[in-house]
Amino acid sequence: MGCGTQSAPDQHGGQGVTNAALVLEDGRVFRGEAYGATGVSLGEVVFSTAMTGYQETLTDPSYHRQIVVQTAPQIGNTGWNDEDDESSKIWVAGYVVRDPARTPSNWRSKRGLDEELADQGVVGIAGLDTRTLTRHIREQGAMRAGVFSGSGLTDDASMVEQVKASAEMVGANLAVDVTAAKPYVVEAIGEKKFTVAALDLGIKSNTPRMMAARGIEVHVLPLTSSFEDVLKVSPDGLFLSNGPGDPATQDHAIALTKEALGRKLPLFGICFGNQILGRAVGRGTYKMRYGHRGINIPVIDVTTGKVAITSQNHGFALEGTPGEEFSSEFGRAVLSHYCPNDGTVEGVRLLDAPAFSVQYHPEAAAGPHDAAPLFDEFVTLMNEAR
Repeated sequence: MGCGTQSAPDQHGGQGVTNAALVLEDGRVFRGEAYGATGVSLGEVVFSTAMTGYQETLTDPSYHRQIVVQTAPQIGNTGWNDEDDESSKIWVAGYVVRDPARTPSNWRSKRGLDEELADQGVVGIAGLDTRTLTRHIREQGAMRAGVFSGSGLTDDASMVEQVKASAEMVGANLAVDVTAAKPYVVEAIGEKKFTVAALDLGIKSNTPRMMAARGIEVHVLPLTSSFEDVLKVSPDGLFLSNGPGDPATQDHAIALTKEALGRKLPLFGICFGNQILGRAVGRGTYKMRYGHRGINIPVIDVTTGKVAITSQNHGFALEGTPGEEFSSEFGRAVLSHYCPNDGTVEGVRLLDAPAFSVQYHPEAAAGPHDAAPLFDEFVTLMNEAR
């Protein structure tokens, strides 16, 4: 598909107001209506196939510096509430929807999605053909893009140049932008059974809650924490969180992970944490064509053959073949999970040390609960280590 423009159909099939544009680095321009804040927003354009949970998506730190396209046609039906945020703010760089709800309808709603986007300064665009856009991203790959509206809307050539001048995702060290400024503790619910140090690479709020429900006191530590800082909390285990950016930039987190593995401290990682563990045991990572983002993505455990329908958000993945066993400086390891859609590696398990990780999100409130027992597996590892 070459360069061109798109005029947005209104809700009755005619041509609507086109006072905003989504501009891709390959020169493709999609026209639509301003949604949320107006101005200019630059980032990597990606699509999410989730039909629900847009509030969790928008507040997921893993989406930092990304312009998210929702493939579900209608967004905003349930408005915005004060309970479902996965962090302290909206992290997406920009937001793209086809048919925004005119009036939200949910007993928990406090305000409309467009109002929240505007309040937090998130530049969005509505009314464009998200099916065509998604097919373009699938064929051409995730790429740099910009949402332009209001005074930021200029001629196409100028907007394309702005997009091309923006930073790429490969080589981007973004976890440092989203990590906690200082340590904090999430208390165990009921009897305290374990203490876990959680390295915050962009942790979501529901992750400590899932551990707290299992009697775990979670000490969330900033990315810059040393291994000595980890040991100060007397942890029974180490958790590596999700997060944004290129895992190849995370030398500090990888070194800290190696120290934990060397001491056989039980370790569990998800998403970005899976890539950190993989690199710590000698695997490479690569940028995917358009990544996995949604709450309907199948994953197979190579040991049991069991399929889980998972929530995912990643644009990088581990190199290797599903089921492959290999040697590391910490003993034998196996690439334990994979996505049957494309063969992407989705997990790592060490066979001679108490450590494992998965590429998906077992804590995801917007998704199913197939993967929640992974937290119980982490508990079992810590029990056995005792």
